[in-house]
Amino acid sequence: MAKLVLSMNGVVQGEYELNQERLTIGRKPDNDIPIDNLAVSGKHALIITILDDSFLEDLGSTNGSYVNGKLVKKHALKDGDVIAIGKHELKYVNEHATADDDEFEKTMIIKPGSASAAVAAAQAAEKAVASAEPAAAAPAGGGMPLGRLTVLNGPIAGKELELTKALITLGKPGTQVAVISRRPQGYFLTHIEGSGFPVVNGDEIGAKAYQLKDSDLIELAGIKMEFSSA
Repeated sequence: MAKLVLSMNGVVQGEYELNQERLTIGRKPDNDIPIDNLAVSGKHALIITILDDSFLEDLGSTNGSYVNGKLVKKHALKDGDVIAIGKHELKYVNEHATADDDEFEKTMIIKPGSASAAVAAAQAAEKAVASAEPAAAAPAGGGMPLGRLTVLNGPIAGKELELTKALITLGKPGTQVAVISRRPQGYFLTHIEGSGFPVVNGDEIGAKAYQLKDSDLIELAGIKMEFSSA
């Protein structure tokens, strides 16, 4: 199982198995990996783990998050990567990691009631699909049908979003955020942020990753979408 090894000045302070989809790092004690240091923000960074791969996302921290000496906002972790947060380091250990940064899609935000924001989200999605056309020419996941979302309500009702990337973020920060990940086993919907879980076919999916099926109806941050596979 993948893990993070926390150290400071070469002295190991703890090991954390990545056995959950969402893991937070920060100065506050309620984080999954608390780091009591003033250089670390209260909620500093987030680790999203889907099956064999993990992704780091900086949560708007004051001093930033670094991977192998480079300042990052989002990063697909590879075995041996060293995350620097403040004066501490977290080494990522996972020989089965396969994802890369090209597959970590920029966040697509759908804000209910905001036509301009919704249109901007659609345009961002179209741009992402256009830039990924060479990869999209072949079925996703080595023969797995390409998935898509059809928006059912709001200003962009009827819009289709092709799921060509390995990880796409949907929702409204501060309200409800989830990710859809593409893996050889299929597409998975995972809750990331918000007091309520995403709803699929009328039922909340809970904290675990939910494997999407053709014609599933998703409700997220006030937006209804239908998942389908081509």
